[in-house]
Amino acid sequence: MTGYMEQYLESVETLPSQLKRNFSLMRELDIQAESESRQVEEKCRAFLKEMTRTTQKERKDRLDKIQAGFRNTVEIGDRKVSLAIEIYETVDAHIRKLDENLSQFDSENADSPEKKKRKKGEDGGGYKKKRESIRRDPVEDMPVDPNEPTYCLCHQVSYGEMIACDNEDCPTEWFHFGCVNLTEQPKNKWYCPRCQMEMDRKRR
Repeated sequence: MTGYMEQYLESVETLPSQLKRNFSLMRELDIQAESESRQVEEKCRAFLKEMTRTTQKERKDRLDKIQAGFRNTVEIGDRKVSLAIEIYETVDAHIRKLDENLSQFDSENADSPEKKKRKKGEDGGGYKKKRESIRRDPVEDMPVDPNEPTYCLCHQVSYGEMIACDNEDCPTEWFHFGCVNLTEQPKNKWYCPRCQMEMDRKRR
């Protein structure tokens, strides 16, 4: 068990820093969304209060700005959803990896004296069964070559339709359609949730 558990522990060492970074980004989006919503509300109040004293062109300009503010708020919400999905998939991938290691450990020790002494249901199988019951993609149950490279937010091997992030420096590069909520190939450039978040931060 030592070999693959050491590999798992090495991979999970970076998890706290990844989660801290993503939660920090989520907090920044919350602050940004709150500020944008407050500005839109103030613009709406001013528009209604001064509507009778402004020209048609001025009213149109103000309405355009209010609509732009609403669109920005919706876009921030979409980015928060994408980031939340990424956080979930990151944690879930580590849990699936732990399940795989536990299953391998059980298989290797199935014939040991200690294993035979255990009572049915006390060998950790209950936890594994609970995890398997919420898996959403049957591809995850396929046998995986440990040397095969993994991709996407789910850290799984290549399967089905996939899309490449247009950021040349993207650390992940390839993503499964289902993991990034795509049903068809985008016509324009496409960036993964992480790279899109970084680009938005640099533009501010």
